[in-house]
Amino acid sequence: MAFHQQILRDNNGNNIGVFMPYEDYEKIMDQLEELEDIRDFDAAKVKNEEFIPLKEAVKLRKQKNG
Repeated sequence: MAFHQQILRDNNGNNIGVFMPYEDYEKIMDQLEELEDIRDFDAAKVKNEEFIPLKEAVKLRKQKNG
């Protein structure tokens, strides 16, 4: 995937920011969110905790909260 960005520099030539089309920004944010979901899933698998179906979790939560 190619992104079209411009590096913003201060008067000393230090990189201070990036200018890019909003569509490219959205693509990057979507990819980061997907990566975060994958990492969260992998971390949950390592914990070796018991999983319950969503319907059962909702039922238990409703019972707990009245």
